Amino acid sequence: MIGCTCDVCRSLDHRDQRLRVSVHVAIGEHSFVIDSGPDFRQQMLRARITRLDALLFTHEHKDHTAGLDDIRAFNFRQQMDMPVYGEPRVLRQLQQEFAYIFAEHKYPGVPRVRLHPIERDDAPFDVLGVPVQPLRAMHHKLPVLGFRIGGFCYLTDANHIGLETRAQLRDADVIVLNALRREEHISHFTLAQAINVLEEAQPKRAYLTHISHQLGRHHDVEAELPPWIRLAYDGLKVTI
Repeated sequence: MIGCTCDVCRSLDHRDQRLRVSVHVAIGEHSFVIDSGPDFRQQMLRARITRLDALLFTHEHKDHTAGLDDIRAFNFRQQMDMPVYGEPRVLRQLQQEFAYIFAEHKYPGVPRVRLHPIERDDAPFDVLGVPVQPLRAMHHKLPVLGFRIGGFCYLTDANHIGLETRAQLRDADVIVLNALRREEHISHFTLAQAINVLEEAQPKRAYLTHISHQLGRHHDVEAELPPWIRLAYDGLKVTI
């Protein structure tokens, strides 16, 4: 059996135990999740989330979509189809990879979803009465979306954002932004690049996410950051 011997893997700090990136957003009585990666079931059980009203996707990569099958528990508990939001390209990919969910003659017990295409990236769309502003970014050559909900901005898997999105990040209470590692990467912001974006946007608080083990241990990295920028960690709760 081969095990990792890096400092992060050997760390006893729970903040260094990182699953795939996802976020749960609670607004009043509404409960949304952005991206359902391979760890989706584990994350929802650990957070004791008992209701899910909608699922939003940033893009179609497997580390953000592989847990879609596990929404079936919420179908059963809530007796409703799950509203799923994503760009048309992303929804088509889901229909291919989870063909059994969308089959004409469905196997009993498969997840039940109701697809909602996000047709425009320049105007808010409605999720159960909550306005959500798409945030366009590029993940190397792949267009991806982040989302702004009120004063909360969430943008992961990006290495370039344009002037319009930079303007949409301003005056936020909280920005969550990806920072994969220190070295240059083809499709993710580095730590320095993420800090530059945040210093321009000047939110009240910011958290860095989609962190690889190459970035280093939580405690060590945070010591380098300004006090208003922190590293996100599994189980982190942020109130606005």
